[in-house]
Amino acid sequence: MVGILGGMGPLATVDFMTKIIESTPASCDQEHIPMIVSCIPQIPDRTQAYKNQGISPLSEMIVNAKRLVDADAKVIAIACNTAHLWFEQLEKEIPVPIIHIVDSAIEAIYKVGDPRPVVGLLATEATISSGLYVSRGNSIARAQGKELSWLMPTTEEISEWVMPAISSIKAGNLEVGQALLTKAANALKDRGATAIIMGCTEIPLVLKSADSSIPLVDPTQSLATKVVEWSTQHGSNSI
Repeated sequence: MVGILGGMGPLATVDFMTKIIESTPASCDQEHIPMIVSCIPQIPDRTQAYKNQGISPLSEMIVNAKRLVDADAKVIAIACNTAHLWFEQLEKEIPVPIIHIVDSAIEAIYKVGDPRPVVGLLATEATISSGLYVSRGNSIARAQGKELSWLMPTTEEISEWVMPAISSIKAGNLEVGQALLTKAANALKDRGATAIIMGCTEIPLVLKSADSSIPLVDPTQSLATKVVEWSTQHGSNSI
């Protein structure tokens, strides 16, 4: 049983579930992966919490992760990038493995084919300023003897394009979000990015390969692939 800690936001959670289903080599219902989902949109805003402008989401994340464990989840995936800022604290409280979204995204970057990728990162203000992707990504690259460089949106691009785009998607204004994120992606490409990580689970809902002339890496998809691999390795799909 795979547990999904979601609701951050709701549409992104459904997208993650869909990608798990689409990534599973199944020919009938019974061959699909059992999932138990906690989709609680009332978990406090992660970016506001990081900026000390709101309540920490950690206690609610712990409560809902424990609900998943109580429902027999054997592994947990978090359908939100910024929520991974509390990953280590959550991990200490939960007795089952939690798959880290950054690990799967960095693995996907090297599958693009560039041995020395210059990675543009589109993500929330908190994910970018915290160094969540850069710190963990660089550690992974060093451990594997690989090279990895990063490009971030400017402060103006984050405030004028990226954050308004994410807010628009959460509000259901997908076209507005797509237009703003396309501008942000093109700006990173123009400054030398050879690939872009869509480091917020709302972004892949609107930004597609057709919107960019360089590869787009979808951590939601990468995490879904890892979930399928984990489930395949650790048992049958029976409940």
